[in-house]
Amino acid sequence: MDLTIWALLGFMFACYAVTANDSIQTLGTYISSNRDIRWYYQFAFMGAIFVGTMFYGFINGDPAFGRLEKFPDVEIQWYHALAPMILIALTRLKIPVSTTFLVLSVFASSVVMEKMLVKSFLGYAVSFVFAFGSWFLISKYILNEGEKGYDSHNNHWRIAQWITTGWLWSTWLKHDLANIMVFLPRYQPASEWCGYYEILVMVTMLVGLGFMFYERGGKIQEIVMSKTNTRYVRSATLIDLVYCFVLYFFKELNNIPMSTTFVFMGMLAGREHGIWVHMGYGKLTYTDRHIKAIFPMLYTDFLRLMLGLTVSVTLAYGVYWLNNL
Repeated sequence: MDLTIWALLGFMFACYAVTANDSIQTLGTYISSNRDIRWYYQFAFMGAIFVGTMFYGFINGDPAFGRLEKFPDVEIQWYHALAPMILIALTRLKIPVSTTFLVLSVFASSVVMEKMLVKSFLGYAVSFVFAFGSWFLISKYILNEGEKGYDSHNNHWRIAQWITTGWLWSTWLKHDLANIMVFLPRYQPASEWCGYYEILVMVTMLVGLGFMFYERGGKIQEIVMSKTNTRYVRSATLIDLVYCFVLYFFKELNNIPMSTTFVFMGMLAGREHGIWVHMGYGKLTYTDRHIKAIFPMLYTDFLRLMLGLTVSVTLAYGVYWLNNL
C-alpha cells in the first residue's frame, strides 16, 4: 500500500476521531474526577504512557499489536477515509460509536466481521455481569456508592487512580491502535522511512490527545458524567480497575479486534444495576429520582450503541458494493 492523500487524510481523521470518541472509556472518569488538576498535567502523564506504549510496539515490530493480521494491506480509497469522518460527526452528537466497527468494518471480510461482532457482544455481556457482581460487593464492603464520601478526593485514592488509569490507557492502546494504523502501510522495521513513520504516528496522536484533554473530553464526556459518582476519585479508580481487567482478558483471548466501546458500555450498565440492587435489594426502596433516571439513561445509551453499529454495518456493505461494481 502506498501512502496516498486518502491514506493520510484517513489516518489524521482517525487519530482524532478514535481518541475523542473512546476517551469516555479510558480517560472519561480520569478527566471528570481530576477537574482540580490542570489539563496539561493530565496530558503529560497520559502522553508519556502513550509514547512508551508506541515505542514498545515499534521495537517489537508491530505497533498494531497483532490486531491487523486478518486484514489485507489494501490501497486506501475515499470511502475508507469516510469512516473516521463519520465517526467525528457522531462523536460531536454524543453517540458512543464502536470505533472498531466503524473504521475496521470497511476493511474486513464477512468472516472477520462476524467474529468481531460475536466477540464484541460477548464482551458486553461479560463486562455487564462482572461489573454487576463487582459493584454489588464494592458498594456493600468497600464504599457506599450512594454517598459521595468524605474521602472522595483522598490522596491515596488519587495515586491509585493515576496508576490504574495508566495501565488501562496502555491496555486500550494495544486494542485500538489498529483502528488508526490500518490507514498506513504495514510497519516494516527495516524500511528506509520507518523513523519518519514513528514520528508521524506519535506527533499526530499527541496533538489529538492534547486537544481532547484541552476540551476536557468534549461533548461525549457527558455520558460518563451522567453516571453515579463518576466525578469522585475513588469511584473512578474502581471503574478503571474493573474495566481494565475485562479488557485485558479479551486482549489476551485472541487477536480478533473487538469493540472496546461495547465492553465499556456493558460495564457502566452492570455497575449502575449493581449499585441499585445493593441500595434497594431489587425493590423500589432507593430514591424514586434515581430509579427513574437509571433505566431511561441505560436504555438511551444502548440505543446509541446500536445506532453506531447500524451505521458501521451499512458503511461496510456500501464499501463491499462499491468494490464489486
